[in-house]
Amino acid sequence: MPEVSRGRLKLRAEDADDLAVISAALQDAVAKIGDIRFEAQTRLLTIAFNRYRWEAGGRSRVRSALQLSSVEQVEARRLRRDAPDAVVELLAITFEPDAEPPGGAVVLNFAGGGDLKVRVECIDAILADVSEPWPTPRTPRHEA
Repeated sequence: MPEVSRGRLKLRAEDADDLAVISAALQDAVAKIGDIRFEAQTRLLTIAFNRYRWEAGGRSRVRSALQLSSVEQVEARRLRRDAPDAVVELLAITFEPDAEPPGGAVVLNFAGGGDLKVRVECIDAILADVSEPWPTPRTPRHEA
């Protein structure tokens, strides 16, 4: 459910519909490869993004963190893990359910064809803004 405090967005996802809301909020967010952290012992995946604030009418970005819990495995495809300063742009987040709910894969699709496939026991995600917004002169564009 969405929560806004002091202009900061905070969302929690527990099913595919909730995850679609987080996906919309993170569309066109950018991150460095080095800002993607998987902690196997705690089974947490955390990604720090510079998120375009579509909900605020645009023209600003904010630092946000996405955290996925109950992570069993993370697979990266076409992402340069050897280049921590490489920037990736998020296009969408989707969920591929297993035959046995509630498990499945949360898939983060990036521009250029890269993706991150995150196997989870269940959907348990939080997106939270962690900074004040700052102005940006560029609005993300999409091909029609």
